[in-house]
Order: sequence, then structure tokens, then C-alpha cells
Amino acid sequence: MTHKKLVKRLRKGNQDAYKEAYFLFYDHLIKVAKHYNFQLLSPEDFVQETFLKVYEKRKLLKEDVNFEKQLFVICKNLIINHVNRENKVIRLNTDYLNHTSQEEASISDNEWKQQKLQQLIAQLPEQQQKIFILHKLNNYSYKEISELTQLSPKTIANHIYLANQFILKKVSNR
Repeated sequence: MTHKKLVKRLRKGNQDAYKEAYFLFYDHLIKVAKHYNFQLLSPEDFVQETFLKVYEKRKLLKEDVNFEKQLFVICKNLIINHVNRENKVIRLNTDYLNHTSQEEASISDNEWKQQKLQQLIAQLPEQQQKIFILHKLNNYSYKEISELTQLSPKTIANHIYLANQFILKKVSNR
């Protein structure tokens, strides 16, 4: 089947077309995602997110543009946006982290950072705390968290994003 016909079927919401696209392009998108350097998510997370985005924005797919290229661009943009957000969250304000009191000087810098992070996590709403800990500290994927919590991967991504924003704001305000 040509890419044009596949896109037509996808735009109409044809479930078989989604399955076909998924099986046709999954491995290629995994290879694409593995070329990027990110710490918090797996290539599989980005491929899943790509296909979710294709479903959500199916009416915007272009029949005259190679579908594989459209998928690649969607996946790449999701990864770049995530890496940019990830870098903002991970890049802790070093001035804040390096101002230790005499009492804090007795513990290692790593232990102190861990304590501060735990204090900030404790300030998150309960659901965000749970999801943040599962994902960031226990390295669960969005899919695994989704199965545990019965929440959609989009909701999980939103909770993680909000938790990251909260922590970043608190760290940069000090």
C-alpha cells in the first residue's frame, strides 16, 4: 500500500491503518530515537508518544508528504522538546545547591542534594509524588506506571512535567 493511501485511511481514523503504520514504522522510529541523548525516558516512550500524537493530530497529516518523513519529524520534535525540558529540570541552580550551612557541611554534597530533593518531592501533591518517584527514582516507564495507576501515558507525562516544573521553580527561587 502506498503512503498516500495509508495517510488517507489514518486521517479517517481507521484502526487497521494505525496498526499497520505501527508495525511498519515502529522499529525504524526506535532506531531514530536511540540516536538522541536523554536520561529520563526510553526510545519506546517516544515512539508511543509519536503514535499518540499521530492519532490526536490525524487530520493534519498530509497525503502529499511521505508518511515516514512525517512520523520522523513528529518523533524528532517530541524528543527535542523533551530533552530541552529535561535539561531545564536537571540543570539545578548550583548557587543554591552549593550554599551549605555548617550543619550541612558535615554530610556529603550528594547526601545534601538528595535530602533537598526529598524535601521538594514531599511538597508535591500525592499523585504527582507517586508518579515522579516511580519514574525518576525507580526508573519505571510511562507504560509501566500506566499499568500500575490505570492512568493514561499522557496524564503520567503531565504529572511528571508539572512535578519537574515545581521542583525547578523551587530550586531557582532560592
